[in-house]
Amino acid sequence: MSARATQVKAAGSWKGEPADTVVLDFDDRHRRRIAMKGIRGLDFLLDLEEAVMLRSGDALALEDGRLVEVLSAPEPLAEIKVGDLKQLARVAWHLGNRHLPTQILGTKLRIRRDHVIEDMVRGLGAEVAEIEAPFDPEGGAYAQHVATHGHDHGHGHSHDHHGHGHDHHDRHGHDHGHHAHDHDHAHDACGCGHDHHDHAHDHGHDHKHG
Repeated sequence: MSARATQVKAAGSWKGEPADTVVLDFDDRHRRRIAMKGIRGLDFLLDLEEAVMLRSGDALALEDGRLVEVLSAPEPLAEIKVGDLKQLARVAWHLGNRHLPTQILGTKLRIRRDHVIEDMVRGLGAEVAEIEAPFDPEGGAYAQHVATHGHDHGHGHSHDHHGHGHDHHDRHGHDHGHHAHDHDHAHDACGCGHDHHDHAHDHGHDHKHG
């Protein structure tokens, strides 16, 4: 494999016809170093200095100048519909308090399927629909997009400082409790300052620290 992608160009910052396209789900869009193959057969190595959260429309720049477009793959999601902005803020707060990747579309929210969280959201008065669509959540504390790469996102970590000890040469879909039903994040190591003992945690997740 001779082709190597070492840079990411943000969506809207590049022009021209890409040499190929990779279609990636949310987990696979947070990688640092991995062999990839485009839909038209181009084999190349993604080899970045550190993991970056790729967005649909970004391009991976090969060393020879060619570009590979990134597209988000459809995946099972839960679309949350609310009645008003007050309810939207309330639901979004509970999702954010659990560090769940969330996509905001006007007055709708999208998360990855999780029946426990879906039941919690219904308990807050919102409607939940099962859909399949590309997932492009907000950047937040866990995702460094290329446009803001290297800046402090509030938690002040570049993933290896979070106390999880994960190897980010592999996918970032190692579930901080986002996709599985185990929402014990071990946040006593991150210094996030969130109160995980609020009344909404009676839906079965153990957030007790220490």
